[in-house]
Amino acid sequence: MQTSTHAFNSASLIRTTCLTALFICALPLTASAQSNGFDESRLARIDQVLQTYVDSGELAGAVALVQHNGRTVYEHAVGWADKESGRAMSTDSMFRIASQTKAMTSVLILSLMEEGKLNLNDPVSRFIPEYASTTVAVQSGDDVTIVPARRQITLFDLLTHTAGISYGTQAHIAELYRAEGLGTQAGNGWYTADKDEPVCTTMERLAGLPFISQPGEAWVYGYNTDVLGCVAERASGMALDELMRTRITEPLQMNDTYFFVPEQKQERLVAVYASDADGKAVRAAEGARGQGSYTDGPRRNFAGGAGLVSTAHDYARFLEMIRSGGTAFGVKILSPRAVALMTTNQIGDRMPSSGRGFGLGFETTDRYGANGMDSVGAFGWGGAYGSMYRVDPTSGISILLMINQLPLASDIRTKYPTMVYQALE
Repeated sequence: MQTSTHAFNSASLIRTTCLTALFICALPLTASAQSNGFDESRLARIDQVLQTYVDSGELAGAVALVQHNGRTVYEHAVGWADKESGRAMSTDSMFRIASQTKAMTSVLILSLMEEGKLNLNDPVSRFIPEYASTTVAVQSGDDVTIVPARRQITLFDLLTHTAGISYGTQAHIAELYRAEGLGTQAGNGWYTADKDEPVCTTMERLAGLPFISQPGEAWVYGYNTDVLGCVAERASGMALDELMRTRITEPLQMNDTYFFVPEQKQERLVAVYASDADGKAVRAAEGARGQGSYTDGPRRNFAGGAGLVSTAHDYARFLEMIRSGGTAFGVKILSPRAVALMTTNQIGDRMPSSGRGFGLGFETTDRYGANGMDSVGAFGWGGAYGSMYRVDPTSGISILLMINQLPLASDIRTKYPTMVYQALE
């Protein structure tokens, strides 16, 4: 019987040859990339773009990773993990992921909801009594008036960032927050790794400070998820680091994700850089706005909003669990319904950018073109040190870019997702 050669692609021919000869051989990368829905030659453009940023001095280093339907189709390390010591970036380098922590803490809250330990409409005061009577700073010109909140803040408000709670860096409240070791006294507001106290002590103190909007009225980014970290501790009876380990990182085999880096892994932690006035990467100083206390210090304050250190590989496993509806690698973390709640816009048009929304821990893309080439239904976020991620269920892809540069003047966080999408078949 004659068989047309057009019925076989190159991958099929190699498989046939290998089986006939009874030995194992590897498929070319091109065939693998094509079978995963990407044009390999276009994926290779990402290497060149990332290297350009390093060569120009705009970026110290980064790790980029792309998955398609759970398979890694692109992973690349570029630049320096620690330029001064000559340590090159590697794919297993560990990064401060800052606000990427928020999604993981939000998953903990949803998992506790599924166990009947809390409801999303519960007032925060059920777990932290100090939140029974909160206040709002109302600004009118140069005058600031502190007024009572019209209602109690709920867990739903915290998950959607509609509680009115900021990071306390606004001029009309900054001094009040600074006096309590928060706001500008805590770096850019979110940093608590140097505090020698449990996170619940910090969040109890926060309750006595005025917020900047009435509950439910506006999307205000701030300490919301740090408050949820305390709620998770109180609802579960466990410290947040232990809860995170037992419910997420250990089941998903995220073996390099911690609030504070173990001594034996500290050489893998990426140094923090900053963009100077010319947009060039320079090594950041020690302290809250720089290297931080992730290897030493008290190791007591587990910040659910911005405290974790992780790797691209680890965080990709977390994202795959979410992309797959709560179950991945043989482990069920959440139900599909809970994941749908998290990844659906819950706040209408209250986000500052048109066409975007916010679910229970993730920003959502509600209009094509509102967030680059994201499909409608995509979701993601990023971190203060420069990292970002997207999950696009329609295309089956997860996109990660891990950076530790604060502030980051470069436009790489916008350009990188575009470079991934342009390679998608």
